[in-house]
Amino acid sequence: MCHACVMEGAKRHMMNRRDLFGGAAAGAAAVAAGAMSARPALAQAQGRVVDLTHTFTPDFPTFWGGPGLAMEETVNFAESNYQSFRLTADEHAGTHLDAPLHFSEGSASVDEIAAEALMCPLCVIDISDRAAEDPNATVTPEDVEAWVSANGDIPEGACVAMRSGWAAKVGDPSFRGPGDGTLAFPGFAKAATDLLIDADVACIAVDTLSLDPGDSADFAVHYSWLPAGRYGIECVANLDAMPAAGATIVVGAPKHGGGTGGQARVLGIV
Repeated sequence: MCHACVMEGAKRHMMNRRDLFGGAAAGAAAVAAGAMSARPALAQAQGRVVDLTHTFTPDFPTFWGGPGLAMEETVNFAESNYQSFRLTADEHAGTHLDAPLHFSEGSASVDEIAAEALMCPLCVIDISDRAAEDPNATVTPEDVEAWVSANGDIPEGACVAMRSGWAAKVGDPSFRGPGDGTLAFPGFAKAATDLLIDADVACIAVDTLSLDPGDSADFAVHYSWLPAGRYGIECVANLDAMPAAGATIVVGAPKHGGGTGGQARVLGIV
């Protein structure tokens, strides 16, 4: 199936991208249009819930290598008969959401993402075989085309997730790379996410540390996907328990004003 066929099928159900997104300066207005506000046609799920979220701890691996979470006990049982912690967390650590503002000044912050965009039909593209051979493998336009050939058109407002098998590496240094100071992990290719923008997809998700592959020098996906008013989810777990099509994803996004992202409880309903 050709690139043009994928895009033409999607365009039957979408507005022109230029009409939807007038540029990063449109800010929150971009989120109110197109994929970020349209009510998606949700999958007919049977009610089995799969937690797609890793447990967030101070030891959870981060893109930059340092801890993404600190926990300070502020109240304890011995003194007060209840317990509480003060958390200091980086927005972009653990299973978390990237808002448009993360890579596009003046764009929508995490609290401005429409609630309707946080419940999406889930499309899972499996590149785990290729990723086992190439740690910087990417989801390509050919992968998108193969998914469409097997499953039909990608629904409007969908979340398209990359399953690379990397979630199984959490807790091992290889989750970040080969241990020589370089980063190596799978991600999306910009050519693929350009197709998904044209298909009116709301969100992309990865089971790795970044939407871009570890060896990316320009963050091309971040700099094109997020400014287009879409959001991303990184460090997703348990995609091996989800079907390629037919499930729904629910993103429990944070809502701190002006945030560029934050930890999310992500659930798959099958």
